[in-house]
Amino acid sequence: MTELVRGARHVLFDFDGPICRLFAGRPAHTIAREQVEWLDAQGLGDVLTEKERGDDDPHAALRSLGLQRPDSDLVEEMERRLSEQELWAVRSAWPTEHADPLIRTWAAVGVRLAVTTNNSPRAVRRYLSDRDLSGCFEPHIYGRTADLTRLKPDPYCLHRALNALGAAPAGALMIGDTATDLLAARAADVPFLGYARNERKAGLLRAAGAEAVVSSLEPVLDLVRKRR
Repeated sequence: MTELVRGARHVLFDFDGPICRLFAGRPAHTIAREQVEWLDAQGLGDVLTEKERGDDDPHAALRSLGLQRPDSDLVEEMERRLSEQELWAVRSAWPTEHADPLIRTWAAVGVRLAVTTNNSPRAVRRYLSDRDLSGCFEPHIYGRTADLTRLKPDPYCLHRALNALGAAPAGALMIGDTATDLLAARAADVPFLGYARNERKAGLLRAAGAEAVVSSLEPVLDLVRKRR
């Protein structure tokens, strides 16, 4: 972890997890279940595998529909519904402990930051604005686009960030909390630091192959402060 943090000249943050707990007020699994129920109501429940039907990630059903029915009105409507849920969730999102000072300190020492996420970029911008963090990131917010085949684990949003920042992958660092973040970082040749708020998430990251996982951003913040 120490080498990853000290070697980073550009940092790509996932949003929901490392920066905040977006669905703190309304659990993500509730929204994921509603996504599946909505698909069932449209007569499209069979596009999902049993694993996808039980997935707590609100993006699972959306990703599957986007892959199977690209450019359809149903995909557009489902994405719109999820974006509205995310924008609403910003109101009750919980800041990840130590994330705000870490972001500000990293920016203060000259490290350039970006957000690379499967969430709506509108939700990200609203949250960052509410926390007075926009200046640490803008304009480098790379979230979900209309092309749902580009959701992580596809590295598309990471490549967009690297290209816009003029960053070499080896000099960057991705901070994420899911296996899809890890896979996207690997595909983009970007070093990865896992953040896990509990042992279950840590286990999932390690099972996916993450070598560096922290349960708190505090030791990361301590290292960055030493660069000042």
